[in-house]
Amino acid sequence: MNSLFEPIQLKTSLGDDGILFVRNDDILDTMVKTLLLVVSVIIVAALIPIQSSFSSPRALDLIIYPDGSTHISTEIDLDPFQNDYDLDLFGSTIDNLVVIGDNEFLLATDVIADSALIQTFGSSIISVEYDIHDLVSKQGRLWTFSLDSPSEFTLLLPKNSAIVGMTNLPINMEIIDDRNQLTLSSGKTEIDYFYSTNLSDPITNTESESNNILYVIIGGVIIFIIIGFGIIIHNKQKNLKLIQNIQTIQKNNVADIEMIFKLKPDLREDDKELVKFIFNSGGEALESELRKKFLQPRTTMWRAVKRLEREGVIDIEKKDLQNLVKIRKNMEKQE
Repeated sequence: MNSLFEPIQLKTSLGDDGILFVRNDDILDTMVKTLLLVVSVIIVAALIPIQSSFSSPRALDLIIYPDGSTHISTEIDLDPFQNDYDLDLFGSTIDNLVVIGDNEFLLATDVIADSALIQTFGSSIISVEYDIHDLVSKQGRLWTFSLDSPSEFTLLLPKNSAIVGMTNLPINMEIIDDRNQLTLSSGKTEIDYFYSTNLSDPITNTESESNNILYVIIGGVIIFIIIGFGIIIHNKQKNLKLIQNIQTIQKNNVADIEMIFKLKPDLREDDKELVKFIFNSGGEALESELRKKFLQPRTTMWRAVKRLEREGVIDIEKKDLQNLVKIRKNMEKQE
């Protein structure tokens, strides 16, 4: 490889009057090449933050397991012209990291400390799932979840857990299979909860610890009362929504559920449950709602939805960067 900087060769000559002349053509050539190199470095440095700005998270879902480990699922929009993407993880103790790109293609990743370098291969959307052990700590019988999230996220707590304190109020709260699921806003969040495999076990520790547990139980009762009122209000809204969904079904002439199963007798049982839920939701539901209802990973639910689309049972539409799943109308005519 030829060096960019070439040695300057000075050419000298003597004039008629004996004066020494020096030619500096090579000096000008070297100065021009140096200027071009500096400009190239500046352009490359300016393009780096522009590429990073294309990436943005779509969704972030967290599940806390009984041992305190946390499963994280997220979906990120990317610039398809970006060859690799540097993902900031929520800690450094990472297990079972899986990254899937377009067409469910498994992408290569290299984890360094609390970040992962992902070879995107031109993917516009990537799905990331991994387990982490840095978000939950334990002191005595009290567990503490702590996270500084860049976006809104959902958090599913383990069974037999009672929330006794949190730094900010949730946007939404649901009970799924006897487990508390919270929807929380971006920023710093800290949640204290009490967990036991058998909440009726007697307390046999010292008097000081007994008093602490009593305070925890009292706090838990207060939280459950608040949650109870929230559930009552939520159920009223849900019943109202159900009535509206029935009216929507009648108005839009969505195919009858029994007729769907007669036309498609070979549907899998788990696919039938999906169809029933979509039908009872007014004939349409977001893919994220299906994942929350059936507690399925993003990739598993996407395969199920695409399978029903191929069967001609549903249609998939884009709505605010999300997948809207709708029962197909007039199935008999489309058969």
